[in-house]
Amino acid sequence: MEQVLFERFGRYGFGQDHNRDLPIIGAIHNAAGFFVSEILGCEVRYRVDAAPEVVPAGFPRLNIDVDRPFHSRAMQRLVALQDNLKRRFGFLLGDINWGGVLNIAIDLRGQDVFLDMIDEPERTKAELKKIATVIERFVTGIEAETGTSSISVNRTVRLIRPAVFLHSECSHTMISVQHYEEFILPIDIEWSLRHRPFGIHHCGRDAHRFAASYAKIPHLDFLDVGWGSDVSILRQYLPTTFLNLRLDSVSMSQWTPEEIRGTVRRLVYASGNPWLTGICCINMDHTVTDEQICAMLDAVVELRQEYKAMLVSKQGWTG
Repeated sequence: MEQVLFERFGRYGFGQDHNRDLPIIGAIHNAAGFFVSEILGCEVRYRVDAAPEVVPAGFPRLNIDVDRPFHSRAMQRLVALQDNLKRRFGFLLGDINWGGVLNIAIDLRGQDVFLDMIDEPERTKAELKKIATVIERFVTGIEAETGTSSISVNRTVRLIRPAVFLHSECSHTMISVQHYEEFILPIDIEWSLRHRPFGIHHCGRDAHRFAASYAKIPHLDFLDVGWGSDVSILRQYLPTTFLNLRLDSVSMSQWTPEEIRGTVRRLVYASGNPWLTGICCINMDHTVTDEQICAMLDAVVELRQEYKAMLVSKQGWTG
């Protein structure tokens, strides 16, 4: 993967590790949250030609044992892999996508977890907190070995030091703001106090629906903003948060290069602060051409140059 990136997009800085043999423990080029679901009891189907597939466990109730996952066969395999790589290289890199609290609860319990929120709210809060405990123990263990926790959630975070602790909230499009604040926000608040930089991955079209709630998090340093979300509303509520703006991979295959460049510019302008703005697009398939990808990257390069020129002219800045 690094070799392909270097050959096709190396001029933008990609593929810098193409000629290095590195002890990477997780799929840092693929966003696939499956491992924590597996150690908590889900079957995961591993195939040669596809990302790992989580089979929902269909538990009759959430009843999390916070210690058992770390004695599971999947965890034993991971520990063996880490030990083998450490013997060969002396160090480890990379991380493993850890999903998110509600994402994993759905993997374990299915859609009935939403009924649990209504029928057994206090018990459900306690079980979600147990999932959070398992996640935190797993993630901090990985980060202690490799130095990162969330490259496999969004590769953009590899550019940020120290490493971002990025909570995947893909399934939050399925709940109300009130349920987020009751069941998940307390966990996000605690994590933001213990893990800096702290971030939320919200790949749905409605991140702005949660803007006021996300503003209640003491330290929301990074927000992955799903395509279709209102960026200007998010910036209004989150003036000091880095907004990573995601383009639509389906539309990318249909847009002309000019439309792609225009879309990038529109999103960056809506963010209102170029220094706290990123652009990305994931899950593009073979229908997206290199020309279209380069149009996105060229737009970013052009905007960087333009904003730097503005600083130079206004402040005499030469950095």
